[in-house]
Amino acid sequence: MLLTRLLPAAALLAALVSAPPPAAADTGLARLYEPGTVAVMRHASAPGFGDPASFALDDCATQRNLDARGRAQARETGAAIRAAGATVDRVLTSQWCRCRDTARLLGLGPVEDLPALNSFFRDRSRADAQTAELRKFLLGLRPDETVVLVTHYVNIQALTGRGVASGEVLLLEIGRGGAVSVVGGVLIDPQR
Repeated sequence: MLLTRLLPAAALLAALVSAPPPAAADTGLARLYEPGTVAVMRHASAPGFGDPASFALDDCATQRNLDARGRAQARETGAAIRAAGATVDRVLTSQWCRCRDTARLLGLGPVEDLPALNSFFRDRSRADAQTAELRKFLLGLRPDETVVLVTHYVNIQALTGRGVASGEVLLLEIGRGGAVSVVGGVLIDPQR
């Protein structure tokens, strides 16, 4: 009697273990193709915190950069966005190397710098003005334009009120007056 009760549970467990992973469209990224939805991504994995004292914006050797896991994470996130059926019109990035590299590795198209996405980690007094500049940019987007932004934790937190992990993508809806609502998101985190 006990054996017959365990067999259905064992069969269910075997089916779950052998089931294929969910389609990329099920990850929450499919909503990206809806009008007015914007993706904002924190740069992929770049070990450390902040930047070294010798940091220079025009010299990647002085900055925190993506590691192998971060490079894989960026590539896999781009693949998931493509698999979800989204056609991206523009990819915009902070000028920091870890953000530019993430944006390029997404493989979603040409990458443009947007200084409003630059980190204000070292100078928090710029947070309000820079976030207002980013909201103004978002309000100026065409309703049918699909945009992916690559930036930093502090920028995303100031814009959305939420923290994010390295490589996490939030899907945003931009309302009147620049109000931002998080309507979805995904974190692809390769264990490499």
